[in-house]
Amino acid sequence: MSHNTPLISTVVVGLVLAFILGTLAHRIRVSPLVGYLMAGVLMGPFTPGYVANQNIANELAEIGIILLMFGVGLHFSMKDLLSVRKIAIPGAVVQITVATLLGMGLGHLLGWPIGGGLVFGLALSVASTVVLLRALQERRLVDSERGRIAVGWLIVEDLAMVLTLVLLPALAGILNGEAGQGADLSAIAMPVLVTLGKVAAFVVFMLVVGRRVIPWLLHYVAHTGSRELFRLAVFAISLGVAFGAAILFDVSFALGAFFAGMILSESELSQRAASETLPLRDAFAVLFFVSVGMLVDPAIVLREPLPLLATVLIIIFGKSIAAFGIVRLFGYPTSTALTISASLAQIGEFSFILVSLGVSLALLPDRGRDLVLAGAIISIMLNPMFFALLDRFLAKDDAKVAAKATADKAVPRVPLPETQLSNHVVLIGHGRVGKVVSAALRQSGTSVLVIEDSPGLVEQLHKDGVEVLLGNAAAPDMLQAANVAGARGLLVAIPDAFEGGQIVAKARALSATLPIIARAHSEEEIAHLKHHGANVVIMGEQEIAKAMIAQIGTGAVATA
Repeated sequence: MSHNTPLISTVVVGLVLAFILGTLAHRIRVSPLVGYLMAGVLMGPFTPGYVANQNIANELAEIGIILLMFGVGLHFSMKDLLSVRKIAIPGAVVQITVATLLGMGLGHLLGWPIGGGLVFGLALSVASTVVLLRALQERRLVDSERGRIAVGWLIVEDLAMVLTLVLLPALAGILNGEAGQGADLSAIAMPVLVTLGKVAAFVVFMLVVGRRVIPWLLHYVAHTGSRELFRLAVFAISLGVAFGAAILFDVSFALGAFFAGMILSESELSQRAASETLPLRDAFAVLFFVSVGMLVDPAIVLREPLPLLATVLIIIFGKSIAAFGIVRLFGYPTSTALTISASLAQIGEFSFILVSLGVSLALLPDRGRDLVLAGAIISIMLNPMFFALLDRFLAKDDAKVAAKATADKAVPRVPLPETQLSNHVVLIGHGRVGKVVSAALRQSGTSVLVIEDSPGLVEQLHKDGVEVLLGNAAAPDMLQAANVAGARGLLVAIPDAFEGGQIVAKARALSATLPIIARAHSEEEIAHLKHHGANVVIMGEQEIAKAMIAQIGTGAVATA
């Protein structure tokens, strides 16, 4: 029996190849995105063997774009952006400008019109959020000052690209020279004003109607208790708003999905919505990268070696050097500047969306798209190497600083202020768990000393009259300054068991009898912390289970 199933074959072959090559990429410590793109290359028309249906792949990619943009909006935090706005906003704008001008310069050398050079430069200016977050998470930098600046920088880039996707279709005729040499200002401004008017109408509609209807609808479905309906509601909102925005307001799917996610992010159910829809979002995102890979012609490496080299140099050096200079100009240390530079030394999702739009609008030649896609694959492959070099440089720099401080007796290191407390409780971390513990101890009259590395939390603790040391508890002399040896107990409330193990080991070296209670999330973390000297390790899931059993055992649960 013959089966003609191009949709099924495209999905199945795409996902299977993406899984195999993504796993291999992860094995060699490269982003799985490279594997997904290479899967598309193998399925494309430029390589022998199976060739997937490009039209179907493009349709699947559209769904992938909608869900990717919905995810960006769902995790968009205006609070995070405002906290680093003084460096992230001007830094991202200048860096985008520099990278765009470099791309336009290369496009001019290649004989492209100004519109093609503009799209090409913009595509090279924006980094991949997926690649960046993975690199920061592996180094536990997401919640650090460097991590917040990098994420805020990417948010500004994303917003700039969303605006670009909105304006580019309206300006395509002008950039293509279709308006003629004698076009007056009104002829140029009219399509832009019409497009901005439609976008403004859509934004007003979402802020007035969407902000009320979407959270209400999600809460209503959540109260039904049906997990399936909740998932379906989230997908219906994301896809429905994107489709409605395109049909009713003539704006892009991407912008509609972004606003749907941003409105939904204001609901307390946003975290649940993100976790429930993540598997399907990831699956379609993979198909999006596969469809992009299908457009890549591997022969470009041999056909266009010098333009490809120039493209890669702009991505990994041009905009990174610009970012380094901007961050240093604002007075941030070299470690922060190098982290931002390494974070931006790659391109990803928005670049793919932008070049696809540029080609469809006849602004960017196919040659430009091939250069951007090949440059993306190479830069994503090289990015882990830049972070590895960054780690080595920072480690050597720290060692040099420590050696200089030890050798230079004329400039002694300023000692930490040592506490006068004794028979007190030392609390490591004042997050969601730590603040509850701290409040309960103070209410009972127990003396507490908190060690916290967040300046904002430290400032609030000072206002509340709590003695606090600013810094990492694993740093040298920090536990001595907290007089751990004279404390009645040590509570390690931070969620990172690896760092917690270091703290526990150092505390145990200072006192063999100190009661140490730590926090864990798995059996392996419990074993790790106890191995380093913790007396008691509490796992949240176990305590929840015990509380449930205790409640049902005491008859506290009402019976029907």
